[in-house]
Amino acid sequence: MARRLDLDTWSRRAHFEYYKHHEQPFFNICTEVDVTGLVEATTGGLHSFFLAALYLSLRAVNGVEELRLRIRGDEVVEHDEVHGGSTVLRPDRTFGFGYFAYESDYSSFEAAGREELERVRASRTLEDQGERDDLVYFSVLPWISFTSFAHARRCPATESNPRVVFGKRSSALGGAWRMPLSIEVHHALVDGLHVSEFLDTFQTMLSAPAALLGD
Repeated sequence: MARRLDLDTWSRRAHFEYYKHHEQPFFNICTEVDVTGLVEATTGGLHSFFLAALYLSLRAVNGVEELRLRIRGDEVVEHDEVHGGSTVLRPDRTFGFGYFAYESDYSSFEAAGREELERVRASRTLEDQGERDDLVYFSVLPWISFTSFAHARRCPATESNPRVVFGKRSSALGGAWRMPLSIEVHHALVDGLHVSEFLDTFQTMLSAPAALLGD
């Protein structure tokens, strides 16, 4: 479900009007998150590291109102809940797009997620659901520890789905596990403050994931 915002009473109306006319209205932040707790919680194969990270990030996204906002023409809508669309590597070294409905219960999310991973790995086509604006787009680059990121783009400046990229996790000898993360958002809807709220919440969950994963 999505509801239309009353732009006349919206506190960010002036910012929306300013940034929506920019030729390039997106901004990207690259950082690292500490995934030591999540690595420990998923070691042994009980849980999938990827699905657990996806779940926690979607949970964090859904906790920030601005990341659930989307531009529709001249209007702005707020979704009650947003979901994930992610690249999935196939055995032939190509990738497909998987779609992961957010559920507050992790066991249900992971069970459905494992089925979706198998479906995409067995597919041969790209099933692009780019018209859906209730998605956050995820990409996974487990081979690369990046410090900056730019997305391929064909969409107009009014396409406002956030984009999140997970990179290669790594650890110094005896140290914490770190993972690069990129998040790109539309500045007409989202400011740096809101991105920081997402990152802070995500990091808190990553540091103590057991209770959220049902362990």
